[in-house]
Amino acid sequence: MLTPAGERVLSAASTLFYRDGLTAVGVAAIAEAAGVTKKTLYACFGSKTDLTVAYLRSRHDVWWAYLEQRLAEADAPRALTVFDAYVEHPKLGSDRGCAFLNAAAELPAGHPGLDVIRRHKAAVRAKFTELLREDVPGAADPERLAEQLFLLLEGAVAHTGIDGDAHRVTLAREIAEILLRDPRGSLTR
Repeated sequence: MLTPAGERVLSAASTLFYRDGLTAVGVAAIAEAAGVTKKTLYACFGSKTDLTVAYLRSRHDVWWAYLEQRLAEADAPRALTVFDAYVEHPKLGSDRGCAFLNAAAELPAGHPGLDVIRRHKAAVRAKFTELLREDVPGAADPERLAEQLFLLLEGAVAHTGIDGDAHRVTLAREIAEILLRDPRGSLTR
């Protein structure tokens, strides 16, 4: 559990890391934005590496809770809701693309943040598979279709960071709808 100062640091880091990138943002800027000293920042997180991991975990937790809420309210096929959740979260920006892909591009091999990113992406793929099994019983190969939807979503979200808007996610969602209309074949080999 974070102290109030830790919460402010994490909030400031989250905004700055997403907007400006992990490498470009130093601890001095984060401390200043949070209204704390660097000593307080280090007392709360130990290192920039630990703060980066906390940022990625927090982003996953916040987005995942939002996704689960949206899925609980959605009609089948709920896999389409995953596309919506990537761009419609009221608190997490999406204009710079996927925070996890952006972070992965900056982190060196062996950085513990990469494990958080891998777990997040694996959870999204698994969620697609789960939703397809439940909502699309006619899918010949739900795992393959889930992978196709995942890659479609990932590419579209990556382009959101390039284009600055989510029109490609909307297009990807339309393609996903087409795939879900005839799930027996998905994209055949």
